[in-house]
Order: sequence, then structure tokens, then C-alpha cells
Amino acid sequence: MTIGQAGERDLLEEMVDIQRDQISGILEGLDDDEARRKLVPSLTTPMGLVKHATFVEKVWFHSRVANVSRKELGLPDTVDESFVLDAEDTVESVRAAHLDACTRSREIAAAHELDEEYPWHGKSVTLRFVYVHMIQELARHAGHGDILVEQIQAARTA
Repeated sequence: MTIGQAGERDLLEEMVDIQRDQISGILEGLDDDEARRKLVPSLTTPMGLVKHATFVEKVWFHSRVANVSRKELGLPDTVDESFVLDAEDTVESVRAAHLDACTRSREIAAAHELDEEYPWHGKSVTLRFVYVHMIQELARHAGHGDILVEQIQAARTA
């Protein structure tokens, strides 16, 4: 089956997986120093983007959908903190954590229906909303990563 012929759930799952792959791909071909390179005033770095995407997976699927507390998951309190790199973070460790989080997110989502609802800022959202939000969030950050990687690659030849 091609993606254009997929049912709604298959389409949502495939589209979020495409964006997950794009996020993981940000680190491809970068060494640890390059992946930590800060090219913008914010905390955004290639490695920080992937670390943030791991945080987002855990917030939406592991915490909200699976109903596990953010504290129990060891998540930082703020979004900005999710970009902060620790001394022990490496391209490989951050990529592995992201892939593990994505695998767990898929397992969690598989146990729920698209119309199931979860609390969010005094309202409720469906799993369908979570998928669409994740597609949007990951695509935006993958684009940020593309730009940063392009700058890093250009600096290699300068």
C-alpha cells in the first residue's frame, strides 16, 4: 500500500515516522563538536534539537497518552531545558535516546484509539490531535536542523 492510499491512522503514523526519521537524520555525519555547535542566539543546536524531540515524544506519548508523570519520566520542567546538553551527551547517545523514545511512543499509541481524549491545558485533545501536533512540531524542528547542518557543512569547506 502506498501512503496516498493509507487509511487515516496509517497515514498519521507514517507521516509522524517520516518526521522522526528527519529529526534523527539531523545528526548524521556530524561529530560531537559539530552537533553541539551553537549558530543562533537560542539554545538550538543540532544535538539539542534531537534531545528536544525526545522530550516532545515523552511529553505527548509517554506522559499525556500513557498517563505517566513527567517527574517519573525524568523530564525537565521547561521546554528550554529540553535543549540543554549535558557533558555526557554524544551524537550516539542522543540519537539512541531519541530512537528508543520513538519506539516506546509507537507502542503506547498502538494501544489507543484515535478518538481517545487526554487532558491538555484545561481542555482535552484526541490521539489524532497528538499525531498532527507531532507532525507539525517535528517538521518545524527538522527544518531548523537542516539549516544548522547546512551552515556546519559549509564551514567545513570555508
